[in-house]
Amino acid sequence: MQGRNPLLYVVLWLLLSLLTLFPIYWLFVISVKPAVDLFTTPSLFLDVIYWKNYVNVLGNETLRGYMLNSMIISSGNAVLVTVLAFMACYALSRFDLAGKENIFFWTITNRMAPAAVFLLPFFLLFTQIITFGDWKLYDTKIGMILLYCTFNLPFAIWTLRPTIDGIPKELDEAATVDGASTWQVIHEVIFPLARPGLAVTLILTWVFAWNEFLLAATLTSFNARTITTGLSEYVTTTGTEWGAMAAIAVITLIPALVIFAVVQRHIVAGLTFGAVKE
Repeated sequence: MQGRNPLLYVVLWLLLSLLTLFPIYWLFVISVKPAVDLFTTPSLFLDVIYWKNYVNVLGNETLRGYMLNSMIISSGNAVLVTVLAFMACYALSRFDLAGKENIFFWTITNRMAPAAVFLLPFFLLFTQIITFGDWKLYDTKIGMILLYCTFNLPFAIWTLRPTIDGIPKELDEAATVDGASTWQVIHEVIFPLARPGLAVTLILTWVFAWNEFLLAATLTSFNARTITTGLSEYVTTTGTEWGAMAAIAVITLIPALVIFAVVQRHIVAGLTFGAVKE
């Protein structure tokens, strides 16, 4: 340990950080350049910042509607998935269920399948099967919220279970001896101790739902269309508006970056909770 040069590690981490952040920087560079400059010799540095791409994007009422849809769908899905995953993990951790390890593995296998495999079945469900008169799940916010549960819930269970397992069962038993019901144990004992893990689960599922493109592009048309699908509207037969697409991409990054910056401490605590056991 004493023979290692700390300066070497600083340089290494600096290079890795620059390598990681360069795509984001280059995306921003493209977003603040006029269309003419994009097809000239590329430059890493900005001489003049061209904000019109952002003005056009933010001034587009349709795109603002897509942004609102994304906020509603992502937040609704994140809350629903976190609640369901919390209850499922509590049952898997605290109750002696037959084949519970198989159940846990089965939920993970659902997350392993590519989303494209489910496109046709979900399209038929949304347009033909789950209908009430003229109402269909297709192109609805509630439909997208429930749809994302298919992929985010297995991940949430996998992420949250170590947190629940890391809470000593003796605390449950002590609360039960004192007369607490199962719901009181969950609300008063498990929930406060599991907050870091719940925060991680909520944030990651929100980001996954926020970034999803394929299913949203296929199962929505206008009413529930998300901001990520708005990128495709700038690819036309007359050409691609790279500056506007880059501006939208940068805008979609901002909410996730802000959330991660605010709750970074909880993320670290949640990911390491229960990792070390006596």
